[in-house]
Amino acid sequence: MELRRPWRDWVGDAAVTAAAAALGLLVLQQSRHDLPGGAQVVVARDVAIGAVTWVVLLLLRRAHPVPVALVMIAAQFAASTAFGSAALAVFSVAVHRPWRAPVLVGAVNMAVLVVLFRIAALSERAFREGVVTFGLLYAVLVSTGMLVRSRRQLIASLRERARAAEAEQRLRVEEGRLLERERLAREMHDVLAHRISLLAVHAGALEFRPDAPADQREAAGIIRQSAYEAMEDLREVIGVLLDDSADPAPERPQPTLADVAALVEESRRAGARVSLDDRVADPAAVPARVGRHAYRIVQEGLTNARKHAPGALVRVVLDSPGGADLTVEIVNPLPPGPPPDPLPGAGAGLVGLGERVAMLGGDLEHGGTGDGRFRLRARLPLPG
Repeated sequence: MELRRPWRDWVGDAAVTAAAAALGLLVLQQSRHDLPGGAQVVVARDVAIGAVTWVVLLLLRRAHPVPVALVMIAAQFAASTAFGSAALAVFSVAVHRPWRAPVLVGAVNMAVLVVLFRIAALSERAFREGVVTFGLLYAVLVSTGMLVRSRRQLIASLRERARAAEAEQRLRVEEGRLLERERLAREMHDVLAHRISLLAVHAGALEFRPDAPADQREAAGIIRQSAYEAMEDLREVIGVLLDDSADPAPERPQPTLADVAALVEESRRAGARVSLDDRVADPAAVPARVGRHAYRIVQEGLTNARKHAPGALVRVVLDSPGGADLTVEIVNPLPPGPPPDPLPGAGAGLVGLGERVAMLGGDLEHGGTGDGRFRLRARLPLPG
């Protein structure tokens, strides 16, 4: 017995049960003049049996339509009110089962009705009228039930087609996304990889040129190494674009806060003037996720300083006052004279940093300080 149904199903079941009760009581009312003495007792018993059939019809007609219909057909021998329950039970069979079941159940019920009408010793005319009336009634009920079933099947089929079409549309969108990723990967490989490779080749040639000064060879070595690392990063990004599998290859180790010192030293070897003021007592205690974002903030700050204030002294400060937040500050003097024309892509790095900091729930500030300096400052919350 399935009692947990949608409220619409309960409303439909209640309506069918009410129709069965109304039809059963109508049949009982028409047959009262044929009742023997003690009619009140017989009527009460008839209504009680009918009430039981109505409850069974309400609760079980969906889950077990055929057994319920057979029980209702048999109940007609005991109560006139069961005539309505039997009729609506046959209707339920037509709604919930293929056409053979309602046709067979309806034929069985008509055979029972013929027997009952003969037992009731009706006149020949009354017998024929009763058979024709109930025959037409059951024909209408079975036809209507089959129509309801066909309509429900049609709606279910249309919904299934809609779901299939939606799934196909999602598949096409996914295929388009993958094709676009492949196109971007090819563009990145054809354009960037070629230029970075040329840069590495020329830097390598300068590094190993015997008549080049030592400082130039060192700078060329740093350029070649940076180009090599850029190629590795590019290959990793291209691999992500091309490979959309659920089990990607292991990622390279990501930088942490402890790697900021090596980043500063690399910039010094490239000729930049950078000072690092690390006030964090235990960099290893900073979560890897926060440390990785702090490293990228310092990296972007040093890149901006090299582009906009080459040769200027850059000061990097890492601090964690109170242990609640990690602050990253990069300060450099602004170059003299009017601001130069913006380079291609200028400002995109700061936008990316703002998104990084926002993901952690922190704050990012950047701009002139009023005393001729440019400051980039980020506050990154540390988990408590």
